[in-house]
Amino acid sequence: MNMSATEAKRSPTPWYKERWTWLLMLMPATAIVAGGITLWLAITSFDGLVTDDYYKQGLAINQTLARATAAQDMGLVARVRFSAESLSVELSAKPGVDLPGRLNATLAHPTRGGLDQKLVLERKSGVYGAAIPLALSTAHWKVLLEDESRNWRLSGTAFLPTETEIRIDSADLKPVD
Repeated sequence: MNMSATEAKRSPTPWYKERWTWLLMLMPATAIVAGGITLWLAITSFDGLVTDDYYKQGLAINQTLARATAAQDMGLVARVRFSAESLSVELSAKPGVDLPGRLNATLAHPTRGGLDQKLVLERKSGVYGAAIPLALSTAHWKVLLEDESRNWRLSGTAFLPTETEIRIDSADLKPVD
């Protein structure tokens, strides 16, 4: 093999001028940038699904079960009607059970706690009703009904706007908090 004089004197190319070097460094560099962005998002964003008092909520489950059982013992059935500006509830019970003059209603959004609404429903002509201060968005809503002394509790779900009326029967309830 014969080598020319110019080929023998040619020096190797420096590493920073080789394209393969830069291509091999591209993947780790991309991972470092993506990790930094993920860390920034984790620190600056709010996770509304996490509750601060999870331990207290866990301890309260027995009270929730007892209140659902009390509603079953009373034979409570609620028909809940939604309109754009109000909520109305027709409540019935077993014979001999006195119904309260007021109900506490909670409309809970499953993922956005800022949309939750607590209402006090006044009884007029056998129907409980109240105005809804904030318009309910299109979503799946959890509906909780309680007496003022919190002795019993009914819970159900509504898919607005397709369901403008739901029926909550305490006999069908599986207590859930």
